Amino acid sequence: MNNKHHFYFHHIEVKDSLVHGKGIFASIDIPEEETILLIEGDVIDGNECERREEEENNVYIFWNGDDCYIDTNNSEKIKYVNHDCDPNCYVDEWDTSTLQLVALRDIKAGEELTIDYGYEEIYENCNCHTCQAKKAV
Repeated sequence: MNNKHHFYFHHIEVKDSLVHGKGIFASIDIPEEETILLIEGDVIDGNECERREEEENNVYIFWNGDDCYIDTNNSEKIKYVNHDCDPNCYVDEWDTSTLQLVALRDIKAGEELTIDYGYEEIYENCNCHTCQAKKAV
């Protein structure tokens, strides 16, 4: 991978998360709309996606349009991105085999990077920072 594709890779750390298990955190400030990481992995179809989810309990798969999915199970960092109902990042297209993680707003050093997973079941018993704060009120 050449340097132009590294973006903030070396400034993202995997650490224990208060949301769930491990998470990814910025070690420097990241401006809004900056590409932070590329989301790369095995490119698979819907049938293989379902098989990996059911048989391997693989939860590290991103949808990339139509019948295209990216399995990030072997990734070093992106597989640790956690959900938040009020996320600071979003996933966007890059090319047919890659997505990108983009800053939704300015992110401060030390902040956990989060996305909205976007599937209904997540919202029912959500324990993200945003939902925890609402329950505390």
